[in-house]
Amino acid sequence: MDHPRAGVHYPKSMGEFQAWFASDADCLDYLEWLRWPDGFVCPTCGHEDGWRLSDGRYKCSVCGTRSSVTAGTIFDRTRTPLTVWFTACWLFATGKDGISALSLKRVLEIGSYQTAWAMLHRLRSVLVRPGRELLSGTVQVDETYIGGAEPGLAGGRAKGKKVLTGIAVEVREPRGLGRCRIGPLTDASAESLHEFVMDHVEPGATIVTDGWPPYQGLAQLGYVHDRRSQGAARARGDDPIKLLPAVHRVASLAKRWLLGTHQGSGGDAHLVSYLDEFVFRFNRRRSRSRGMVFYRVLELAVAHEPMRYQDLIASQRPKKVPPVPPTRRGHPTSLERPRAKRPWRSAKLQTKDVRWSG
Repeated sequence: MDHPRAGVHYPKSMGEFQAWFASDADCLDYLEWLRWPDGFVCPTCGHEDGWRLSDGRYKCSVCGTRSSVTAGTIFDRTRTPLTVWFTACWLFATGKDGISALSLKRVLEIGSYQTAWAMLHRLRSVLVRPGRELLSGTVQVDETYIGGAEPGLAGGRAKGKKVLTGIAVEVREPRGLGRCRIGPLTDASAESLHEFVMDHVEPGATIVTDGWPPYQGLAQLGYVHDRRSQGAARARGDDPIKLLPAVHRVASLAKRWLLGTHQGSGGDAHLVSYLDEFVFRFNRRRSRSRGMVFYRVLELAVAHEPMRYQDLIASQRPKKVPPVPPTRRGHPTSLERPRAKRPWRSAKLQTKDVRWSG
């Protein structure tokens, strides 16, 4: 679907979201519509004919494969109710700066921090759309170190515990920024920088860089290379920082976002996932409807292969958060609830007769 509409294909407000997805069955039906908008398609043989079984699964009429709506997606084998998943996705997508795992745990009353952490990382894993368009036009490219706070580290190309990342940003004329891309670099060599540019920038674009020698050779790769020397800028009395204002601004925003929303907890093992989330948010900062962002996240989620917990913690386990008693163990219960009958009306208020004297 090229142009989904608010109020028809996705909820346009929190109130509409609550009305649409009041039960787990509503959420499952929405996932089925997202995954198979024209009817069931067998994930094994691709045939478009089958029938629904009594347990809710589909059976292909050709190969006989039985498949559920959530099988083969990031919701595969999840024991977390879909109402919890959808609310987490809404908070993740509609919040200006997203939401941390600890905040999600508290808001949805999830008994385990690890469960909330894994839910958010599963959502982050789907944000890079396969075959997404490359950057075009005039693109500023630079590299910097991003990561947790490290006292005494000056930044720039200084080595330390931070992760070296490449940043590419489209520059609009006469002013303004377009899309951006951020990715890890093995080192600041010509091989790594050229590979980063080719992965994220369309051939024929104008690449603006500083005078770092490894950037030489971009012209031979099919780009128009605009090389700006910091030494020459200083000789002219200009501020070298202003040579690449777009990438410096995006780098600053990314670092501030990591420190603000996640308190700088994006370690090197999972930094790429956090940066993918930042790029996803930055490139959709002008979206008129946050519900559209929610729609896009779920659209990517049902098309993504399953992500197991062991895959998420292969390199680093989430931090341990001491439970605050009383704590509730186990998986979160469904957010599907029967309508409350205004308990505040039935409760007996115990008040004291207070007389005011003046």
